[in-house]
Amino acid sequence: MNKSIRAILVPFAILVAALAAPLVGYPVFLMKLLCFGLFACAFNLLIGYTGLLSFGHAAMFGGAGYAAGYALTELGLPFEAGIVLGVLAAAAIGLVMGALAIRRQGIYFAMITLALAQMVYFAALRAPFTHGEDGLQGVPRGKLLGVLDLGNDLAAYYVVLALTLAGFALIVRIVHSPFGQILKAIKENEPRAISLGYDVDRYKLLAFVLSAALAGLAGALKTVVLGFETLTDVHWTMSGLVILMTLVGGMGTLAGPVLGAFLVVSLENKLGDWGNLLAGATRVEWFAGLGESVGIVTGLIFVACVLLFRRGIVGEAAAALARVGKRRGADTL
Repeated sequence: MNKSIRAILVPFAILVAALAAPLVGYPVFLMKLLCFGLFACAFNLLIGYTGLLSFGHAAMFGGAGYAAGYALTELGLPFEAGIVLGVLAAAAIGLVMGALAIRRQGIYFAMITLALAQMVYFAALRAPFTHGEDGLQGVPRGKLLGVLDLGNDLAAYYVVLALTLAGFALIVRIVHSPFGQILKAIKENEPRAISLGYDVDRYKLLAFVLSAALAGLAGALKTVVLGFETLTDVHWTMSGLVILMTLVGGMGTLAGPVLGAFLVVSLENKLGDWGNLLAGATRVEWFAGLGESVGIVTGLIFVACVLLFRRGIVGEAAAALARVGKRRGADTL
């Protein structure tokens, strides 16, 4: 198939599938998939295209969730204002965290982001407006523009789909812009980028803030969709989870983090059901306990990807297609 035709048909097919998905699937679960897919894409913008490994993205994801939840429950603000406030809160956290972390490189950068994220976690644990370990409960969805009732799961799904697609489109635009090319240059050879006259720290900080804002959009949407926000979203394990999603799907690819997020979240939510089905079909009771072994299963998948799929599922698939194309080209000569 011609590449230009493929570039049109594949996104169109994905869009059609996304529009039809709530007709065959549970809308709330699908919205959760979309939120984590956007979260993984936001993280991939930083690690996959700038080369910065952050262990603190849970701070932006969960911080935005708390900001949006507080705005909707305590302040009584409309849906749009809650989402915007969540994105701004995440961007502010990202600005402070990035300004401190970009002074170092490699593992030191990662450890600084982890330490700062843990500070956000303990702040969320102690702050009165977060309600500590109880979290924010009963977050209302409200109405879009005061008209569309988001309490309807189907209506909420299409709003979340539109916002996540807008976030993904922004990431695609960033990656293919001159700014995105500079980020790739920084990842591949930072000293050379400096020698060409680029203010590398400024570009890193801007990439960090953009990634934080998009992660905040995902976190705010997740809080509105599920109706609650807890400490789980600001804990360091959430940062580890988004790293797992990105690596499994394919770091440095556009579709990889989405696929990785869908796979990991589906395992966490559906593994127990799949295990019960297998137990009923095979009469092997061991499968019934799979729901309690999610961590083991995701860990095994991570190890398998590291050992067998170093570039992630999408990365390896793209490499395989490229090899097939080269062979066909060689055969025609």
